[in-house]
Amino acid sequence: MDGRRIRVLIVDDSAVVRQILERELQKDPGIEVVGTAPDPYVARDRIVHLKPDVLTLDIEMPRMDGLTFLRRLMHYFPLPVVIVSSLTAKGGALAMEALDAGAVEVMCKPGASYSVGDMAIEIIEKIKAAAQVRVEKRETGAVGDLQRATGAVQRLSMTQTTNKVLAIGTSTGGTEALRRILPRLPGNAPGIVIVQHMPEHFTRSFAQHLNEMCAIDVKEAEDGDTVAPGKALIAPGNFHMLLQRSGAMYYVQVKQGPLVNRHRPSVDVLFKSVARYAGANAVGVIMTGMGADGAAGLREMRDAGAHTIAQDEASCVVFGMPKEAIAMGGAEYIEPLARIPEKMIELAGQG
Repeated sequence: MDGRRIRVLIVDDSAVVRQILERELQKDPGIEVVGTAPDPYVARDRIVHLKPDVLTLDIEMPRMDGLTFLRRLMHYFPLPVVIVSSLTAKGGALAMEALDAGAVEVMCKPGASYSVGDMAIEIIEKIKAAAQVRVEKRETGAVGDLQRATGAVQRLSMTQTTNKVLAIGTSTGGTEALRRILPRLPGNAPGIVIVQHMPEHFTRSFAQHLNEMCAIDVKEAEDGDTVAPGKALIAPGNFHMLLQRSGAMYYVQVKQGPLVNRHRPSVDVLFKSVARYAGANAVGVIMTGMGADGAAGLREMRDAGAHTIAQDEASCVVFGMPKEAIAMGGAEYIEPLARIPEKMIELAGQG
């Protein structure tokens, strides 16, 4: 933004939720709530008149559901949207559809295990990240891109991957980035551990969604899961994930703990554990996201002998996390998103 406050429109059928969101957002001097709407029909008119920079949107609403509204919005009047959904498995699946439809971020409404204070910190950060995103009209053609990418799988399928670990950290824009790189990896790719900043329940739905697209197996990590070729583990929302080692076998520890860099899971927590237990047998990748989570950890990985990659600015939705990692000296290579899958496999094959 150019120094002015970020203009936000809140769309939610619950008057209580609208009131809570408005109250908490107005506490931040960088944000201005320009209006609220109880349903998409009212929101449509207010978007035209108020011209918000960012929209917060509930998914389950009367008259028109949030997904239908989001798809129409992205076609006719695209702008950054943060989905604020109920903390349920169903809500997680719908949130994945919303990300497919063009939403920038997803998060939970306050509940029994998620306080208003926690929500306020998270939504303010997500709105500020969303305001930096250049949203474009959603176009078709993703299937063709995926079909063209299959050639990379064939070319790289014989790469030696024994006892290697690929560690990936990302945040805002990362769901789309992961959807673009993981399907391009061969079925025998090195074991992969991933932190994507997302709430719990949402990560499970996201992992299931990726699993349907990929030659590798993708799942939400559980404590004790092994890290093995052809398998990707995504840290569950609200839990840190650490790499551990027993002899030649890698596995993950999934546990609670304090927020690190205001996140749980934290990329730094994962990367530092990879530096300690995998060292030169690892490749670290930091991609699009706001803030500095993962920058220190990527530097530790590089210092421990790992190859490291940062996504370049041009292909990032938000060039925050990679920028900090580059500034800290943690990035050995700076690559566009389209080049990252091949580069990871290439570096893992170098030993």
